[in-house]
Amino acid sequence: MSRIALVDDDRNILTSVSMTLEAEGFEVETYNDGQAALDAFNKRLPDMAVFDIKMPRMDGMDLLQRVRQKTAMPVIFLTSKDDEIDEVLGLRMGADDYVKKPFSQRLLVERIRALLRRQEVLSGEEMTESETSQVMQRGELSMDPARHAVVWKGMDVSLTVTEFLLLQALAQRPGFVKSRDQLMDVAYDDQVYVDDRTIDSHIKRLRKKMRGVDKEFSAIETLYGIGYRYNEE
Repeated sequence: MSRIALVDDDRNILTSVSMTLEAEGFEVETYNDGQAALDAFNKRLPDMAVFDIKMPRMDGMDLLQRVRQKTAMPVIFLTSKDDEIDEVLGLRMGADDYVKKPFSQRLLVERIRALLRRQEVLSGEEMTESETSQVMQRGELSMDPARHAVVWKGMDVSLTVTEFLLLQALAQRPGFVKSRDQLMDVAYDDQVYVDDRTIDSHIKRLRKKMRGVDKEFSAIETLYGIGYRYNEE
C-alpha cells in the first residue's frame, strides 16, 4: 500500500481528497502547513506527496526545496487556476507534475497512479532481473535504473523520477532527436496530457542539475521547433 502525503491549508480539500485516496487503496497522511509536513518527513518519508503552493508558515515552494535536499520522491503541486508562473517555477524547482485548482479528484488520482508506476519501473519492480542489472554508459554518463543512480564524470547527480526518465530516453540513442511528444510519452501515461512547457521546464531543471556538478555540461542540445538531442561527450 503506497503512502501519500497531502499538504494543504484547506481542510475541506484535505478531507475530501484523503477520503477519495483511501477509497482507492492508498494510505494517506494529511498536513495543513508545510512546516508540519517537513517535521513529519524528517522522521519518515512517504512514497509520494501532493503539495499546495500557497500555505502559511512554509509554502509549497519552500517545502519542495527542502525535500529535494534529501529525496527524489515524486511530488505533485496543486497550483492556482491560470497561474502559469507557479506551474513553471514549481517544475523548475523539481516537482514532477502539477494539477490546477479547482481539480477533478479523478484526475488527481490518475496523476498519482502514473507517478507511482513510473517510480516502480525505475526501482526495478516491473523489470526482469537482466534488465535491472544493466547500467547504461554513455561517455561520461552512467545511469543505473535499478538504483535510480546517475553519475556524471564520477560525480553523483540526484534526479527526480521525471528527470531520470527524460535523461534516459535521450541518452539511449545519442545523436538522435526526441520530439517533445516522444518525451511526453516517456515521462507520462497516455491518459495524462501535458503541454510543451512542462517538458521544457523539466529539461531546464535537468540541465541545471548536471551543470551543478559540471558547469561545462552541454550534452543535451535543444533543436528549436523540433525537440532535444543527447550528444555523447
